[in-house]
Amino acid sequence: MNGMGSTARRAGLIVVPFVFLAMLWQVAAAFMPPFLFPSLPQIFWRTIEILLSWKQIGDVLATVARIMAGLAGAFVLGAVFAALMMKATLIDRFLAPILNFFQGIPALSWVVFAIIWFKGTEFRIFFIMVTTTLPAFTFQVLGALRGMPKDLIEMVQSFRPTRRKMFRTMVFPAILPDIMTSWKVNLGNASRVVVVAELVGATDGIGYQLMQQQQLFDMAGAIAWTLQIVVFVILVQAIISLIETSAFRYRAVSERAL
Repeated sequence: MNGMGSTARRAGLIVVPFVFLAMLWQVAAAFMPPFLFPSLPQIFWRTIEILLSWKQIGDVLATVARIMAGLAGAFVLGAVFAALMMKATLIDRFLAPILNFFQGIPALSWVVFAIIWFKGTEFRIFFIMVTTTLPAFTFQVLGALRGMPKDLIEMVQSFRPTRRKMFRTMVFPAILPDIMTSWKVNLGNASRVVVVAELVGATDGIGYQLMQQQQLFDMAGAIAWTLQIVVFVILVQAIISLIETSAFRYRAVSERAL
């Protein structure tokens, strides 16, 4: 019973702020014109309209595919860079300043560069997604590798395991929590970047649809399309959290034992 009460309190703490915002929005909608503050029912039915249209669902899926492709590309490249930087100090000293420099470049600048350099829309967006999330992935994986206990590494190496076994039994479990965290953080960043990238040059996707709503002064449509990507990010982060809970269940057991 105590557990159920605690869960209900946590759920209440999450729900109450959103209820407050919804009430505040509805009050504003009662006194402001619809093109500035549409009512909640208008936003709701506009969202349902998107979900019931195969063409509009196609735009949502196009954005989702671009986010996942860009993150996957950045993660793989970042993991390779991190491994090389961990292995060789010279590579670390060479790549770290470049990645720090790239990290300081705004996403909008990468959008402009991509439009000038590349012709294909899909490759432009992929390039923007990779360049904006690559530094974060690299440094996060590198930090996870450097955070592994040296004493534990030396102990495992004393058994002379193969590289594959060493990675599977020691390295991967040690860095997996940081990898999960890096995906949750970069997922939010990528969702913002992809919309900016789609605003310029794309003929589909959530960013393209937001541009259409802006031209029509359709605030209900703009909010409905924004909710599509927000819900996607929340769902993926929830899935990652479930994987973490399942994969790291042994930690909770160890903590209870202590």
